[in-house]
Amino acid sequence: MKKSDIGLIGLAVMGENLALNMENKGWQVSVYNRTVKGLEEGVVKRFVSGRAKGKKIAGFIGIDEFVDSLSTPRKIMMMVRAGSPVDELTDQLLPLLSPGDILIDGGNSNYEDTTRRVKRVEQKGFYFIGAGVSGGEEGALNGASIMPGGSVEAWPQVKPILQSIAAKAEDGTPCCEWIGGGGSGHFVKMIHNGIEYGDMQLISEAYFVMKQLLKASNEEMAGYFSKWNEGKLKSYLVEITAHILKHKDEKGEYLIDKILDTAGQKGTGKWSVINAMELGMPLNLIATAVFERSLSSRKELRVEASKVYERVSSDVNYFNDQLLEETEQSLYASKLVSYAQGFNVLKQASEQFGWELNLATIARLWRGGCIIRSAFLNDIAKAFEEDKQLSNLLLSPYFKQEITAALPAWKRLVASAAKEELPVPAFSSALNYFYSLTTDRLPANLVQAQRDYFGAHTFERVDQPRGVFSHENWTGQGGDTKSGSYNA
Repeated sequence: MKKSDIGLIGLAVMGENLALNMENKGWQVSVYNRTVKGLEEGVVKRFVSGRAKGKKIAGFIGIDEFVDSLSTPRKIMMMVRAGSPVDELTDQLLPLLSPGDILIDGGNSNYEDTTRRVKRVEQKGFYFIGAGVSGGEEGALNGASIMPGGSVEAWPQVKPILQSIAAKAEDGTPCCEWIGGGGSGHFVKMIHNGIEYGDMQLISEAYFVMKQLLKASNEEMAGYFSKWNEGKLKSYLVEITAHILKHKDEKGEYLIDKILDTAGQKGTGKWSVINAMELGMPLNLIATAVFERSLSSRKELRVEASKVYERVSSDVNYFNDQLLEETEQSLYASKLVSYAQGFNVLKQASEQFGWELNLATIARLWRGGCIIRSAFLNDIAKAFEEDKQLSNLLLSPYFKQEITAALPAWKRLVASAAKEELPVPAFSSALNYFYSLTTDRLPANLVQAQRDYFGAHTFERVDQPRGVFSHENWTGQGGDTKSGSYNA
């Protein structure tokens, strides 16, 4: 029997669709599922006799036979739940491998776990790749955005397979390219998911403004989103929002109106914020999106609070054309802020961990297949290519022009929402980040004075070089002892 080109472990939604994608691109695939107890009654049997029937996909109920079915160097992609399952599966596989074999973790693993696994597996003579995969079920089957990082020596071996199953951008470029060493692939996927959180919150706020202030119907809002999807806001999430708003259930009623307003989350957005904080980088908008999901889940509390505080709105009639323009411009400008913050975190992580990330390449990887694919990713890639030292996306000439044009409408929208007591926290967060970024003297001097007053944390002076720290005896009763200076 001919040996398979690649093996895949984990036949949940993503795993089985990736296997079908690989086979469709001409690769012979072996599959195995950790929880299977017998081919006759397990997940493997269901798959090989169902969706995979008649295809070059071989199913195995024993991990030894599965590994033996692969051509060398063996390439095994693990599509299992992040955390201990990846380590447990790796422990099972290592004794069965030969030098040069390659393990690929395609789940949403924490980048620090991936960094650890790369080192451990390489020490045993094998290779480990942490590959972020974005695109959901559709992407897994028809073409995802894939972000591989880890053992660079393994890249030439897996490149033909991974690039063949990746989505293709409009220019035909596969949305899969080598990211860097260690856990960089999963770090980039984590930031992708953080931006995804921000995008979804911003779109939901645009929906809320139109629903509450314009009293727009679902069909009308679907039309607005569809129109926006033909311009600068062209993106997967805007596209599917239009579809969602028009969708009716089996009773012929709009399903969106029946969905409880409590949003769930699986953790990658939270990880993005935590890691941004550890790197000392602002990720305000994405943090707001994460916290809004947490607040949305407190449904009973919100209902109680809404009865305690009566909402007061004005009798102002909002004009469709003007408010629609303001909403569209606010959504566009706020999305740019979200991407700018995300890429700044990537830039800082690259410098701190020595990954040498190519930000233009990453922007291009996200043009197809992934959840945050957007028309302006080409503009982002171009900005980073034109200025390799670009310190912030919003400082590029093109995006300066875009933000400047959107700013008047953006300000009016946030002000109108505040006046009407309508929550638009992500729009507001984005606008305030922009204001803080473009303010040359912030009130942080008072914060630092307070820190020095109560904790002798020292401060820098405007009349001294940067890096020279002073301490003031504010009360006349303190001593000369001061705290060390550092940023946590």
